[in-house]
Amino acid sequence: MRGTMMDFPLTLIPIVERAGKLFSGVEIVSRRPDRSITRCTYGDVYRRARRLARALELAGLQRGDRIATLMWNHAAHLEAYLGVPVSGGILHTLNLRLHPDELAYIANHARDRFLIVDDALLPVFESFRARAPFERVFVAPFAGCNALPAGCERYEDFLAGADDNFTYPAIGENDGAAMCYTSGTTGKSKGVVYSHRAIVLHSFAECIEGGFGIRNSDVILPASSMFHANAWGVPFTAAMVGAKLVLPGPHVGAEDLLGLMESEKVTLGCAVPTVWIGVVAALEKEPERWKLPHPPRVVCGGSAVPESLLRGLDRFGIRLTHLWGMTETTPLATTGQIKSTLEDSSVDEKYKIRAKQGISSPFVELRVMRPEGQAPWDGEAFGELEVRGPWVASSYFEAPETKDRWTQDGWFRTGDVATIDAEGYVKIVDRSKDLIKSGGEWISSVDLENALMGHPAVREAAVIGVPHPKWQERPLAVVVLKDGARVEPQELREFLAAKFAKWQLPDAFAFASEIPRTSVGKFLKTKLREQYAHWKWDS
Repeated sequence: MRGTMMDFPLTLIPIVERAGKLFSGVEIVSRRPDRSITRCTYGDVYRRARRLARALELAGLQRGDRIATLMWNHAAHLEAYLGVPVSGGILHTLNLRLHPDELAYIANHARDRFLIVDDALLPVFESFRARAPFERVFVAPFAGCNALPAGCERYEDFLAGADDNFTYPAIGENDGAAMCYTSGTTGKSKGVVYSHRAIVLHSFAECIEGGFGIRNSDVILPASSMFHANAWGVPFTAAMVGAKLVLPGPHVGAEDLLGLMESEKVTLGCAVPTVWIGVVAALEKEPERWKLPHPPRVVCGGSAVPESLLRGLDRFGIRLTHLWGMTETTPLATTGQIKSTLEDSSVDEKYKIRAKQGISSPFVELRVMRPEGQAPWDGEAFGELEVRGPWVASSYFEAPETKDRWTQDGWFRTGDVATIDAEGYVKIVDRSKDLIKSGGEWISSVDLENALMGHPAVREAAVIGVPHPKWQERPLAVVVLKDGARVEPQELREFLAAKFAKWQLPDAFAFASEIPRTSVGKFLKTKLREQYAHWKWDS
């Protein structure tokens, strides 16, 4: 017997309507390139998003057409987040930090039809414009530039040319709503098309306690990029519950974020670990400067969170929740909450738990696979992490050569090497390509990095495997010191020796002013391996 419930499609249309009708007075704050602040409301964004949908309709938008954006985090980008999917189009956020060749490839592979670009990012657009497929280009006013390149149109004129007679098309919950390409650190970038249903369910998952816990009373600062992985889905979730958004534009330095946290009374911040490492450094340097009477909680993903970062933020009352996900998982898959049954654990044990990637979100299933089969949940046996669930991709966009990334029984092979303990907590040991094979044994670069960043002199550290004439590979640690700090390699080795076997310790330390990063803020180890490929080991 079937249930007697309505067949109500899970699309973004009710989220847009809810934001406009129930939360019309809630503020959206945007910071411009000159650091000035502009303010609008969900009511403004609702009206403009519907007008954008109508303008696209009048421009001849066909169902499933890709509308690209090349934009920072600000209100006009939020309009596109909401307006494009409910028009029947697919929002395709272009990663503005990619190389022009990669941007041209992605735009052509996606077959983007229109582009909305910030005036501040016109130089980026011009770098690949000659190879781009865009039929029309709309320039949004963000930096206040008056010049309009030939062949481009003003975004505001495009909206003004539409009326308010917009009727939502019949959209199915499995229709595409948004699109993002992986960052392409190995091979060509691959496209993921998020369905309306996936985004809606993902938004609900971000509201639960133990996840992001997003609620109407929150003031959210997404320093995670709106041009990658949907800013972790936060714009959609915030619109659904009517939470105030503080959009930082291009400025995500520590002082910029702390200033916004203070002035806007932020309750929730979202960013990668390198951002929060900078925030801790700024707070430690000038603890009296920043007044955060109600310190925000923060969520952090993108790469492993060192225990030292958790402890550092805790000293200032800022509670960090570790999470894990990928472009392919919309992206939330796990969160590092402390389960109620573990609340009596010691302080140190709780930090160890919080430093793990966490337990799976509702409806997300995880397993660790080894050549001989599924690994036990013992926290020791590691293998490739596989995932499935209602907001996990089942394929890449028009990339049949990648079908081996999915198992025959439908699980996505993440490429992450992990363990799962008896409580269900996932610990990412490494990316499969970043594990170090030394003398037949595997060494986790992530564990070494997180331990090194616990040394009081170390700001950041990345560990890579470098070819060795005897041992195949040996670990080399690339270290960035805190301002004014000095330390000898032997001291760092002794610091690590308390936690690692002798054969696991780095054989050498290279001191650098910075560590290269990917377009989304992760350590770019491919670049480091190129840079140190010919390292001369001591005989």
